Amino acid sequence: MELNGRRCHVVSKVLVIEDDQDILGLLECHLNAMGFEVTLAHTAELGLDLARADPPDVVVVDIVLPGRDGRWVIRELRADPSTRRCQIVVTTMLDPDDIGVGDVDAMLLKPFDRAAVRAAMGVAS
Repeated sequence: MELNGRRCHVVSKVLVIEDDQDILGLLECHLNAMGFEVTLAHTAELGLDLARADPPDVVVVDIVLPGRDGRWVIRELRADPSTRRCQIVVTTMLDPDDIGVGDVDAMLLKPFDRAAVRAAMGVAS
């Protein structure tokens, strides 16, 4: 599989970090239907703790979160040897040019549908 030109192994574990319960549930539904093992976190801090305890293959992280934001999560993931190789998919309603994050593998712009989730995860329809 390839995300943003990076070759990676078959993805099985996905961590979703999202504070909006409706979006969290929607992502869980879509990702489960695609065969992924999904773990959910509603804060940046909880998400980072979960990622460090059991590093996922992919982290789907919202940029706007209460407290620490998605940018902080991305910096922390990339700085930690146990999580630096995780693929990162950013979800946002903001303009991608304005969010100021680098070193991410895919973007998932809100609102999204199942096809957009499949594309961001590199899963063929």
